[in-house]
Amino acid sequence: MASAARLPELSAVPWRQLVDDAYLRRQGRLWTFFMFCHVVPFIGIGVGLLMLNLLAAPVAIAAFLHAWIIPELYGLRGANVVRPKTQADRAETVAQGFLGDLLNHDARELQRTTGLAMQQGELGTWLVGQAGALLFHRRRVYCFCVKATDANLPPSDRIAHLLLALRTDEQGFATVANLAFVGAPWRVRRRLDPEMRNALDVARRTFVRA
Repeated sequence: MASAARLPELSAVPWRQLVDDAYLRRQGRLWTFFMFCHVVPFIGIGVGLLMLNLLAAPVAIAAFLHAWIIPELYGLRGANVVRPKTQADRAETVAQGFLGDLLNHDARELQRTTGLAMQQGELGTWLVGQAGALLFHRRRVYCFCVKATDANLPPSDRIAHLLLALRTDEQGFATVANLAFVGAPWRVRRRLDPEMRNALDVARRTFVRA
């Protein structure tokens, strides 16, 4: 369902297709294909070298390491979109109170302990951070890089601005944001701080129930 109101920031990216369920599924398949193209050749090289000559084992191991490191780096890239960008200051207390007013009790407690605000949308379940958001859609997590225009805002104000934009126009929010990674939730989860992992677990359970 299209939002009645559209974010004005959409005018800055007229070439982008408005994000919907079909777009997300297509992006998910593309990211899986590209990951396959990155990983499988290195595995094939490693296996081929071992079959040709066991003396090539060091080179084969290097190929296997490449096959393992590349997905890990992509997962780290996805996790980085919701990592804290700034430390809290005196203004954060007031900003936290304002953000708390936008959330229900469970989401408020989750945000205070993990730094991520959960929002259920039509596209899936969102986790919003200071400069990015995670979207749980079907069995994948979509990592979006997006930030408030004012760099001097305290952390909770940044989250509040993004949360209000998401609620105003979910499709526009996802369209304006830059897609940093799409993949299995566990690949992003392992790269997050322990307290943030709980937010991912709660969001995944919420999405499954929805």
